[in-house]
Amino acid sequence: MTHLRASAAVGVLAFLLGTGSALAQAPAVAPVVSTAPTVEGGANGVALIRNPAAPDKSLIAATGEGGGLEFYGLDGQRVGAVAGGEVYGVDVREHEGKPLLALLDRKGGRLRLAAYDFASGQAANLDAKPLTLDYAGEGVCLYRGARDRSLYAFTLGVAGQLDQWLLFATADGKLDGRIVRRLHLSSEAKYCVADDATGALYVAQEAVGIWRYDADPESDPVPTLIDANRLGQIAGEVAGLALVDGGDSARFLVAANATAGDYAVYDRAKDDAYVGAFAIKAGEQAAVEGPSGLFATRAPLGASLPAGALVVADDRKAGANAKVVSWADIAAGLKLASGDAAGSKPAASFATVRPTMETLPVDHDGDAADDPAIWANPADPAKSAIIATDKKGGLLVYDLAGKPLQYLADGKMNNVDLRAGFKLVGRETVLVTASDRTHKSIAIYTLDPATRQLTSVADGVQATGLSDPYGLCMYRGRKGATYVFISDPDGLVRQWKLVAQANGKVRAVQVRDVKFDTQTEGCVADDETGALYVAEEDVALWKLGAEPSDNRAPKAVDRVASNPALKDDLEGIGLYAQAGGKGYLVLSSQGNNSYAVYRREGDNAYVGSFAAVADGAKGIDGISETDGLDVTSASLGAGLEGGAFVAQDGRNVFPPEHQNFKLVPWSAIAGALGLK
Repeated sequence: MTHLRASAAVGVLAFLLGTGSALAQAPAVAPVVSTAPTVEGGANGVALIRNPAAPDKSLIAATGEGGGLEFYGLDGQRVGAVAGGEVYGVDVREHEGKPLLALLDRKGGRLRLAAYDFASGQAANLDAKPLTLDYAGEGVCLYRGARDRSLYAFTLGVAGQLDQWLLFATADGKLDGRIVRRLHLSSEAKYCVADDATGALYVAQEAVGIWRYDADPESDPVPTLIDANRLGQIAGEVAGLALVDGGDSARFLVAANATAGDYAVYDRAKDDAYVGAFAIKAGEQAAVEGPSGLFATRAPLGASLPAGALVVADDRKAGANAKVVSWADIAAGLKLASGDAAGSKPAASFATVRPTMETLPVDHDGDAADDPAIWANPADPAKSAIIATDKKGGLLVYDLAGKPLQYLADGKMNNVDLRAGFKLVGRETVLVTASDRTHKSIAIYTLDPATRQLTSVADGVQATGLSDPYGLCMYRGRKGATYVFISDPDGLVRQWKLVAQANGKVRAVQVRDVKFDTQTEGCVADDETGALYVAEEDVALWKLGAEPSDNRAPKAVDRVASNPALKDDLEGIGLYAQAGGKGYLVLSSQGNNSYAVYRREGDNAYVGSFAAVADGAKGIDGISETDGLDVTSASLGAGLEGGAFVAQDGRNVFPPEHQNFKLVPWSAIAGALGLK
């Protein structure tokens, strides 16, 4: 289910040692507005539809269960509704210049989408098709991706379900959706809220507490516990959540402490540290009897709400409605910074591209797929192939549609590379090598261009003498010799010369060792310039000579510590070679699911980074946690005339399957980064 991180454990311990709740001293604020009761009773969720042209004409959207979604002005009067279904949750984001409403319809068992138009006062259905749930829904929240600006919806279920949907436009302007990630809590969760600027998702697990996830579907799904029921500031059950964004110095999370009838506030700029609580009262009496859903904004809403508002769904037994509280009153009561109405700016994101092809998943689960190599067929580019490793079993050959052509269960192959033009028994062959962790050896094959099948040509077991053969790359020397480099996890990189034998087999002769301080894996050699590039995972990308006689010290191309775009581990490297020594290096920055691009020439200047994100219409998820990659400038046929980038997808989430490999046309990368 979930994992309690150290920060949460420290917070709980601090409470038990006496730094606990100050609810008894909670300041009280009075509602500015109380809406008319919902038509059929019940008030589970609320959202505020802000009118940017006339903020005082903004609307409150409140779920009225059987009455659908009801709209109220800031004077509390009912002005309309979206009828039908049994609406239990609502959230709002801007889409195509209009407010987009996401509704959880329990009766229909579906997620509904509608665009609200202030000019007409109508909400138009945007569903391209019914987005049905396979469980009893409880709540919904929206998220605009911090990495790719895509629109997502999270739906919550009665048995702890937590699904993430990618919402995408169809040709007719409607919205379709696909589930891209399925998480699960141990018990019921009704409320969530997501921060578009930071990518944080907060979930209220009613009987447990408040969790924080990374909202990126390609992220590690391990939550952090923000507060725990009865052990922290939450008295019994936690209900609705809301975010207030006043910029970097005034970013807060508000949680309805339903059992106590108070509202806990956490400072998001300080790792969600608890800062206090407030009560909502009318005189000496609680103004909210049944606190449920919350919604907040720091943006001004007219003269009576100059610093925004907190809206509370009051699911009281008689006369369920919504209450509006001035955020300025709450901030003054708790002595919080008021901040800036403009809020936080989303963090700078990388250029984005979308995969156009993915291979079938490897057979083994867990961390299995690792490294690809692209073979470009000069006679028929469309009949090229991708050779890839399953480090729990062997080697795979795929066609350009991602269909397996061959599987060799020869051992735990970690990395793979190839070179054409290797002379064997009087003819030129395509030589393929892989680091074999089962036999601690160099696996050696030839590739038949006609059948795209591999045949072992190793002259017996070619032992590496390494503790664990790991990363691998090949090099064609300037005098025609072919070499292979293999790394050991202790930082040793060993070089062998591959020698053809009269019996049609190939032997490896050790010629050089290069030692790095810590673990290396990814490497690539430039046959034309004689350069070898090695990724020391936690430290840097290094450049050194690929010839065995070159003893010059490695030179750092880029370091994790000096480039904010890099986040360890540094993994696979590929070379996009162009004429005249031009081209690019592509490096996997695994820690932030991106790929750094460097110039091939000169001092290998950093050009920029890109991320590969999901394509909802094609049903292909993004690429994340990449170990190995390859890139080619050779044509691979129609649509891939400028070559392609292929990478291992460490989290194949769309749908959740074993790991696989995904392809992006180089033209898309060049366009995204403005490359020649």
